[in-house]
Amino acid sequence: MKTVRVAVIGGGLVGLSTAVCISEALPQCTVTVISEKFSPNTTGDVAAGCLIPHAFEETPIQEQKYWFRQTFDFLFNIANSAEAAEAGVGFLSGWQVYKAQPEEHFPFWWDVVLGFRLMTENEMAKFPHHRFGQTFTTLKCQSGLYLPWMEKRFKNNGGDVITKKIDSIWQLNGKYDIVVNCTGIGSRELIGDPLVYPVKGQVLKVHAPWLKHFIRDGDGNTYIYPGINDTTLGGTRHKNDWSLLPDPNVNKEILDQCSKLEPSLQGVSVIQDMAGLRPMRPAVRLEKEVCYMDGRKLHVVHNYGHGAGGFSMHIGTAKKATRLVEELIPLMGSCNTKSKL
Repeated sequence: MKTVRVAVIGGGLVGLSTAVCISEALPQCTVTVISEKFSPNTTGDVAAGCLIPHAFEETPIQEQKYWFRQTFDFLFNIANSAEAAEAGVGFLSGWQVYKAQPEEHFPFWWDVVLGFRLMTENEMAKFPHHRFGQTFTTLKCQSGLYLPWMEKRFKNNGGDVITKKIDSIWQLNGKYDIVVNCTGIGSRELIGDPLVYPVKGQVLKVHAPWLKHFIRDGDGNTYIYPGINDTTLGGTRHKNDWSLLPDPNVNKEILDQCSKLEPSLQGVSVIQDMAGLRPMRPAVRLEKEVCYMDGRKLHVVHNYGHGAGGFSMHIGTAKKATRLVEELIPLMGSCNTKSKL
């Protein structure tokens, strides 16, 4: 049986989850993750990690829902296992409220989360500036725990990790049979994709142990997500802003916005402010590509452009990327193509 050498570029949430799926589903592959940065220095480390999907304009809704369901099921099993604490995965209930009634009372993902229903008048009394609300239970990943846990799981599967900046996919030609591109916003420079662009997000980590439920404004710009050790307050969506430095003025805006939703946050103690670049794109890029240069050929699978929906769909997209890798294996020569997908 021929061993197929797979390189995954990108050590963030999408890269690690894709590497885990490949290593577990395709035993004929050796998998190496190559990245300039790993946790705690990735975009995923800034994210609140709460599973509430954001719809992509050019990705079919049913496909987005399928990715979300696969991710939810995967994390549901972890949350109900002995690994939950180490992985930082748990259930979180709360409210999503709107200042005006949305056109659709039930989002496309309503029957994937648990116990989704519309809020009653009595429940809405907590939010006097809002007219409509939904309540449900979802899952939350504590990124500072989940990403190291995912890396550990990958290494336990025999995976290798290399800290290195890749300036061109052709650096890997000859060393690996298949390259999986999970570089997120880095794909703009690495492969010249002008469709992916940064949307800067800034959040605050605060000490508010009395909060047990998430609160999210329906516009997605203001949210309160209690975690294991702190509560995440957000947020911002600044298009084409490449700065990774938190803005002190924005910190004040976030505190003011969140205090209107939850007055008990007034005067709360701030632990940390953070900023990250969401890799926004009209559609997640999930496809195979054969690249040619100077008579050389390189098989590439792309999995990037998750925007603000990385945690909500990372396992679903990782599984699809794994299937794309599996489709390429017969082209690598004689080998056993049986998978565990």
